Amino acid sequence: MNDVWQANWSMMTPEWIVLAAAVVLLLIDLAMPKERSRRPLAWGAAAAAVVALAVTAAMIPAEPVSILHDTFRLDGFAKAFKLILLAGGALALLLVAEWEPKEGGRYRGEFVYMMLFALLGAMMVASSGDLLTLFVSIELLTVSSYILAGLRKTATASNEAALKYVINGGIATAIMLFGMSYVFGLTGTTNLGDMARRLQETNETYMLALAFLLLLIGVSFKLATVPFHMWAPDVYEGAPVPATAFFSVVSKTAGFVLLLRLFVTMFAAAPAEGRDPSSLLLSMQPVIAVLAGLTMIIGNVVALRQRSLKRLLAYSSIAHAGYLLAGFAAMSWTMIDSLWIYLLAYVFMNIGAFAIVAHIVNETGSDDLAGLAGLYRHRPLLAAALGLFLLSLAGIPGTAGFIAKLYLFIGLVVTEPGHYVLAAVMAITTVISYVYYFNLLVQLFFRPASLAPLRRLPAGLSTAVVLCALGTLAVGWAPGLAYDVLAQFGHFGDFLP
Repeated sequence: MNDVWQANWSMMTPEWIVLAAAVVLLLIDLAMPKERSRRPLAWGAAAAAVVALAVTAAMIPAEPVSILHDTFRLDGFAKAFKLILLAGGALALLLVAEWEPKEGGRYRGEFVYMMLFALLGAMMVASSGDLLTLFVSIELLTVSSYILAGLRKTATASNEAALKYVINGGIATAIMLFGMSYVFGLTGTTNLGDMARRLQETNETYMLALAFLLLLIGVSFKLATVPFHMWAPDVYEGAPVPATAFFSVVSKTAGFVLLLRLFVTMFAAAPAEGRDPSSLLLSMQPVIAVLAGLTMIIGNVVALRQRSLKRLLAYSSIAHAGYLLAGFAAMSWTMIDSLWIYLLAYVFMNIGAFAIVAHIVNETGSDDLAGLAGLYRHRPLLAAALGLFLLSLAGIPGTAGFIAKLYLFIGLVVTEPGHYVLAAVMAITTVISYVYYFNLLVQLFFRPASLAPLRRLPAGLSTAVVLCALGTLAVGWAPGLAYDVLAQFGHFGDFLP
């Protein structure tokens, strides 16, 4: 009990801000008359995320600390990825402010605070130093995401998305827990640091490999990597657009944070059978590389056949998960740095694309590719912004996406031995992605308008698009700025407990 009272709770200030905002907005929503607009709640939630972002940035110079027997850590790794999570959460909340479901905006209040609870879970994942807090945090994110996916209660597509998400999420949770139980049984502790130290001395290498594979399957479900990706397109298509944007950015970032916390911490020094290579994580590189390659190939190839904008972006998201997993499979000395840069770029280019898609869906009631036809003729700035985000997603030079893919590619070839096959797959699938991204550009700039002109972007979407465009250009033209920020966290020497 003394540890609770004497703990330095100020290190959790960003989490307290998000939690307090969620609870206060929940109570305000309950007290507000039904006919009142909930748009101010979304703006308030976005402001709370920005404040938490500023507080996290102010904590960058602080030394790594932990509380409650190392169950919560504030190290350079946690602070770096919380910046991305909070930026993505704030931008997604701007999309909520302008979300207008066909059945009316009566669920916007629930949307706001459930997204904050999900964001809180993602932040806790980044700081978890214990298996129990890690699991509870990822499930807070996951359960909140189930609700977000099914928030349009009278829409069949939304109900279907929530049901598929719950079923697949439940399977992933069960498999991941099964793997965790094996690791706990081998070590007798739930603290990640203690687990890492005790696993170095274990002789149960086959049991440890089984635990590794079970955990990898569970995390792969949450990342939507092949062959555990089939839920993602249906969920992305049926969920409200702001929720889809949130899943594609915040949930994906949290998934890779979970991957790094679990696997690098616990298995980097764990023995493999025969002790050659000496690390279980290194011995599993081929398995992870195959998953990454399949994810890149299937995500990009299936995207070629999509007519729905949300399904196309869903398969694009699967492909990008493959690129990120390839960076993890390389396990180079720049791995965490390159993943951080990629996820930062992905926040800007993906949220920006979804903001414009949200406007098109709100205006036309459909997410078919035809909604983009001739957009340049009556909304040239909007078409130019979407074109920028698509070029960045494709990885064209001068954009954030190019810099992000370049660093991942370098990580694949600078290791010894180099992962040249995986690098070739990454290059080829990137070229394949040009087909469907450029098809969207053709629709935007070279097709006659088939629908009535769209109205101007509302304030929330305009703010999100402008911020995302500036971020995409800043990372693309001046990547040194991003690395200057990353340098403030050190080289993640405090990453391992």
